[in-house]
Amino acid sequence: MLVINVKENDSLEKALKKFKKKFEKTGVVKELRSRQAFEKPCVTKRLQRIRAAYKQQMQSQHNEA
Repeated sequence: MLVINVKENDSLEKALKKFKKKFEKTGVVKELRSRQAFEKPCVTKRLQRIRAAYKQQMQSQHNEA
């Protein structure tokens, strides 16, 4: 359960923004979308490797500049 601490002078918009951030960090929506269709474990691992290589490439480019 998400608990959002709201100060007296905070507006409803700020509280909603805090809620949305916390909710997104939990990963509920991401997990729900991934469960809609079955994905073979080998496909999942392959995508993880591709993402890791991309991140590493971007990190090395960032360090060179």
